[in-house]
Amino acid sequence: MPELPDVTIYIDALERYVGGAVLEKLRIASPFLLRSVDPPVDSVEGKTIRSFRRLGKRIVFCFDDELFLALHLMIAGRLRWKTRGQKIPKKVGLAAFDFAEGTLLLTEASPKKRASLYVVRGETSLREHDPGGLEVMESSLDAFRGALTKENHTLKRALTSPHLFSGIGNAYSDEILHAAQLSPLKRTRQLSDEEIERLHAQTIATLSKWIDHLRTELGDGFPDKVTAFRDDMAVHGKFRQPCPACGAPVQRIVYAQNEVNYCAECQTGGKLLVDRAISRLLRDDWPKTLDEWEMSTDS
Repeated sequence: MPELPDVTIYIDALERYVGGAVLEKLRIASPFLLRSVDPPVDSVEGKTIRSFRRLGKRIVFCFDDELFLALHLMIAGRLRWKTRGQKIPKKVGLAAFDFAEGTLLLTEASPKKRASLYVVRGETSLREHDPGGLEVMESSLDAFRGALTKENHTLKRALTSPHLFSGIGNAYSDEILHAAQLSPLKRTRQLSDEEIERLHAQTIATLSKWIDHLRTELGDGFPDKVTAFRDDMAVHGKFRQPCPACGAPVQRIVYAQNEVNYCAECQTGGKLLVDRAISRLLRDDWPKTLDEWEMSTDS
């Protein structure tokens, strides 16, 4: 799922490509995409896009007359810039935004169509689409502490909750916790003042680093390779690969359709976090430390 750095890069590109342009036509191919009926979808046609903004993980198109399009890409939704009038692909195509200079295609490479688009009138109505999480990049330490300890969750769950923190998901939370050298399963109300301060600093530093990195990588182009798995990430998606900080193999906890990646050496004092799906099978053979795990994988 595109997270804060990825959505920021999308917005940068959209400003360059169609900021100030007139949306000539909005073609919707999937009946699952549009989630609103009033205002009608054609109310934004012929309107000028004045700006773009981020609302959590949503991309908001801002038009004249306080009209907005709120787009949530979900896990597999992506935007692509094509020549004007490009046909919408049958299997993955959801919609096309036609401009004088080209067409913005919205695709979703998943059989489960979860991406959503709302036509909204007025700032008050738009705020109803805001999950309410703290904008970390602009936050003070006190505001961060307040959001973090509002509920007693694991750090992984807290950072990825859109009601607590805005725009952070599975990928960048792994990177943040690795940079802060904190266990993903540590409880938020068990953190010391020093740990909270460190987490706040590393959250801002990690997100800023990736925004700068993606901007440099993209240049003036349009982002067409948005992914949660990048070669230069430290731990996310790097199971069994060496941690760039200490060289120990990156670990994971699998749950549902997601997984947490972490370095036991850097984040948990060498202790492995129990993966319940596997530990039920291994029972007493489940390794409790990094040394035990390395021995079990070598045998």
